[in-house]
Amino acid sequence: MTENSDDALRMAMHGVRTEIGKAVVGQDGVVTGLLVALLARGHVLLEGVPGVAKTLLVRAFSRALGLDTHRVQFTPDLMPGDVTGSLIYDARSGEFEFREGPVFTQVLLADEINRTPPKTQSALLEAMEERQVSADGVTRPLPAPFLVAATQNPVEHEGTYELPEAQLDRFLLKLRVDVPERDAEVQVLRRHADGFDPRALDAVTPATDAAGIAAAQRAAASVEASDDLLGYIVDLARATRDAPSVQLGASPRAATALLATAKAWAWLGGYPAITPDHVQTMLTPTWRHRLRLNPEAEFEGVTVDGVLTAILAQTRVPI
Repeated sequence: MTENSDDALRMAMHGVRTEIGKAVVGQDGVVTGLLVALLARGHVLLEGVPGVAKTLLVRAFSRALGLDTHRVQFTPDLMPGDVTGSLIYDARSGEFEFREGPVFTQVLLADEINRTPPKTQSALLEAMEERQVSADGVTRPLPAPFLVAATQNPVEHEGTYELPEAQLDRFLLKLRVDVPERDAEVQVLRRHADGFDPRALDAVTPATDAAGIAAAQRAAASVEASDDLLGYIVDLARATRDAPSVQLGASPRAATALLATAKAWAWLGGYPAITPDHVQTMLTPTWRHRLRLNPEAEFEGVTVDGVLTAILAQTRVPI
């Protein structure tokens, strides 16, 4: 078995999961979602109430991958240059030079991203889509891999701004970080009682590196998809556009996103091709932030997750 064989690459990804488990308990589904996003070269929006280890999860994730990481606390007075970088006058040389912002990293933790105005949020659009930053007529590439993990609080609305549709569409997945189950929460307290310090992640060691991640991304992209499965994804997307409670359905970009996440999920499980199960598993986290409901449906208590569940039940599954 060569070093970069599929089995070795998968073992490394599962090793990342093990390393994260040394710091975070009870969030296995979110960890899997982060790995899927990484393999599919996408970004993640983490939604959860304060205190469920969203920030710790991202820090442990980047450390287990052996990647550089920067954290930006988004606030109402944050400017675009505070994220991407800006021109600084150098008195010694008498010239302006570009000073890189925190976006020049491999894993960017955008903490409470909905607390900054749309103008600053838009500073991330080029970085997330093109993996580059343009300033003063010069285009500067970002490191590879590059992943944005943004967090937001779903219940606190004062002092927050709704994320623009264009930016939501740049996130491959929207993952819900819930309060852990009772046994997991007891385990969290046991770790703290035994002296665990969430600010020091010395126990978490890299299970792979940038080269291994690039190889795993190529392997995940090579997973096959039959014409029937492609048609199934398109049928699901078209069903969202025809749903009476939906104002804005899944776009063709959303369909390609679902294909990418299904491929990554299939590769993690050792499958050479995607199956309907892979599509169904990844549908909700890939599309829940891309659909917009009618105001009447929202008033009646309809949820996007509920709509997607109903569409899955009503759409013919290829055999």
